[in-house]
Amino acid sequence: MPYVTPSHPAPSPGRPRRGGRWSRTVSALAAAVTLATGAALLSPATEARAAVAPKAAAALERVSNFGANPGALTMYVHRPAALPAKAPVVVALHGCTQSAQLYADNSGLNTFADRHGFLVVYAETTTANNANKCFNWFQPGDTRRGQGEAASIRQMVAHATTAYGTDPAKAHVTGLSAGGAMTSVMLAAYPEVFAAGAIVAGIPYGCGVDVVSAFSCMSPGADRTPAAWAQAVRDAHPGFAGPWPRVAIWHGDNDATVAPRNADELRDQWTAVHGLGQTPSRTSTIGPNNTRRSEYGPTPGQAAVEVDKVPGIGHGTPVAPGSGPEQCGATGTQHFIASICSSYWITEFFGLDGTTTEPPVDPPTDPPTDPPTEPAACWTASNYEHVRAGRATTTGGYAYAKGSGQNLGLYNTFVTHTLKESPAGHYTIATGSCP
Repeated sequence: MPYVTPSHPAPSPGRPRRGGRWSRTVSALAAAVTLATGAALLSPATEARAAVAPKAAAALERVSNFGANPGALTMYVHRPAALPAKAPVVVALHGCTQSAQLYADNSGLNTFADRHGFLVVYAETTTANNANKCFNWFQPGDTRRGQGEAASIRQMVAHATTAYGTDPAKAHVTGLSAGGAMTSVMLAAYPEVFAAGAIVAGIPYGCGVDVVSAFSCMSPGADRTPAAWAQAVRDAHPGFAGPWPRVAIWHGDNDATVAPRNADELRDQWTAVHGLGQTPSRTSTIGPNNTRRSEYGPTPGQAAVEVDKVPGIGHGTPVAPGSGPEQCGATGTQHFIASICSSYWITEFFGLDGTTTEPPVDPPTDPPTDPPTEPAACWTASNYEHVRAGRATTTGGYAYAKGSGQNLGLYNTFVTHTLKESPAGHYTIATGSCP
């Protein structure tokens, strides 16, 4: 039976279909996958949250040309009125079904950008990349250094340096759900670019390689040794010797979509990368709801890894509407949960609130330029192998070439095509000559 994934819209009425029971079965599978990787990759509507409508917010500034964009993403920025020279930058990655503007309006990040003077870059994916607007954290073609969505996000950081004068040594990244899993990708694939990251309800790097394994990663979660998790990170950028990014991990105790054990596996992954054990150096509670904080590392207030487990909430971004110094965000939109202002504490963890000093970080070794143009390459394989390798995606039992969206036919091991990649991350059915 073919698997399905929400990486492209369902076939149009003109595409071949089968009727009867088979059609109903495929439709049911497609609906289940859409639920699991789209709406249900975020918290259910029934979880408690205050009925607070988001404040009217200034529209984000769209950046129409930020350089090479193999992942076909859109870049937006929130720029404070008085952005200082060599300001820090925070990259923010939304969850499934969300947009950059929705994430900006509700997460509270812009509040602290205005207060402390840093640029926020909002990356946005589209339904052309994924039918449910999820970042493709489980597609190898989007999670490797120099490829797909990961390369596009890295280019946004480079553009922020050249266009807005941000400090390349003070780049940070955070995101929710699929955006949290993509935060893991960015920290592993580009550890020299980011000083720190905050993963909210996310997945360890290297867990999912296709939609089937992605489901298992979400729930019940994968159980691997700290050494195995750490090796996945090191393999993402072989030869990199550090310093590694600092990592904060946020997760709700009642998350029924991305199992809370993922917070523990993320802890195992990043403590092992930093050469630390899995026993916390310090524990405490923070915020009005007694969120449980565990810190790993010898320096108080400058933990290499931090885990924040939020009691009583499901899958979403913890926010605390209000005008107090530790409050932020809005809950009028689903998946932003009244609890604790995670953005306040994440800003503090990044060292952007003016009360802490980040440890010295080596400047990026990669220059802020477009990823190099690779010569065209070709692969001949079954549709099943093209999908596993990240050259194609699936939905409704069909395979589609990544980038071009060409229909490759049924997703199975019997249909074979030669795909040509040019530019990087854009695949088409090869016709005529092929290297």
